[in-house]
Amino acid sequence: MTPHDPSTAARRQAVSVSLATGLYGVSFGALSVAAGLSLPQTMALSLLMFSGGSQFAFIGVVGSGGALGAAVASATLLGARNGLYGAQLTPLLDLPWRLRVPAAQLTIDESTAVATAQPTRSAARTGFWWTGAGVFVLWNLFTLLGALAGDRLGDPRAYGLDAAAAAAFLALVWPRLAGRAAQGVAAAAVVVALVTTPLLPAGVPVLLAALVAIVVGLVTTPRASRAGRTP
Repeated sequence: MTPHDPSTAARRQAVSVSLATGLYGVSFGALSVAAGLSLPQTMALSLLMFSGGSQFAFIGVVGSGGALGAAVASATLLGARNGLYGAQLTPLLDLPWRLRVPAAQLTIDESTAVATAQPTRSAARTGFWWTGAGVFVLWNLFTLLGALAGDRLGDPRAYGLDAAAAAAFLALVWPRLAGRAAQGVAAAAVVVALVTTPLLPAGVPVLLAALVAIVVGLVTTPRASRAGRTP
């Protein structure tokens, strides 16, 4: 193993991303209890749902007095993006069937970003498992801490934890925006998300932004390639 070993680099990325994301679990735990959920209910969301955006959407609706059905719908819309991640990760990781159920539980923004940023399949697998497991453990640990501390923490956003998770994700994505095509897709996706966020329910803008890349891919892929022939 050398200092430039891809798997070693993947582990380092995984640890840094896990810490940045896991710490923000404090915010979810505190806000969930403030929204009226009990400690067991809060922990069940982090253990079983395990999708930060979906969890915040759920307690946001519940905390504002919304119906349970609306809370579930909002969380489901945001969680639907993980299905897109699965379509990308399945051929990349090529995991045996016995590992696909636990892998599905760990398929989140961060594990996908770290895995797809790696140069080899082995490093991608390392990045995926280390990030997924690291975020899962730390997110639940800090969710518990936030739920127990409650109002004594004050507003968790004052500590900059919300920005830390986003910054870690952006640091992984940024090197992949070297080409003009990638930059154009990213810019278009940002515009779509910003324009539609005030107008549409939570989760829909994220899916529409993801569709930008799909549409661009369909338009730019040669017809012969889509038909299964060599262009």
